[in-house]
Amino acid sequence: MSASYDSKSIRTATVTRKTAETNISCTLTLDHAPGVKQDISIKTGIGFLDHMFHALAKHGMMSLQMTCEGDLWIDDHHTAEDSALALGEAFKEALGERRGIRRWGTGFAPLDEALSRAVLDISSRPYFCGDLQLKREKIGDLSTEMIPHVFQSFAQGAGVTLHVDVIRGENDHHKAESAFKALALAIREAIQRDDTGEVPSTKGVLAL
Repeated sequence: MSASYDSKSIRTATVTRKTAETNISCTLTLDHAPGVKQDISIKTGIGFLDHMFHALAKHGMMSLQMTCEGDLWIDDHHTAEDSALALGEAFKEALGERRGIRRWGTGFAPLDEALSRAVLDISSRPYFCGDLQLKREKIGDLSTEMIPHVFQSFAQGAGVTLHVDVIRGENDHHKAESAFKALALAIREAIQRDDTGEVPSTKGVLAL
């Protein structure tokens, strides 16, 4: 589904993604009517990934329902990658025509000794760059090498430019969680609506 620009519409989308490796359903809602609470329910089969997506939705003030049946008997790669791709695709579809939004967002999030920064450009130019400074092989059942890949896959699916960096930290759980929370804050800022209805680009268009 796709959405045209409407300053009062509820931006939401549902994406299904089924391959030989994963079967995913993802519904993402960027806005809520007055009095409507967030609805967050995530079950990917990887507990720490669920925890990170929950933090992203919660602090991004989004509702997210996601289920994933993946080939975890092999490893966590396909589940983590495809879940992030589906989330990105849902974000892109929910956002609809890229007009009447701030477009750029920046977020800083501390978690105890850890501090992360995320910078987002809803640009239709998918790119990820980051340094998360993770040292452990795994956090729970999620390989730490998959965490930057989750950001990369989200950026690819969403069509955004994304930079996420851990500025300092010692505990890998804290570093990863602060990174997702920083992204949540950047998303909140970038998707804010204005009253112009204009495309925020000197080109006059941000291709979907």
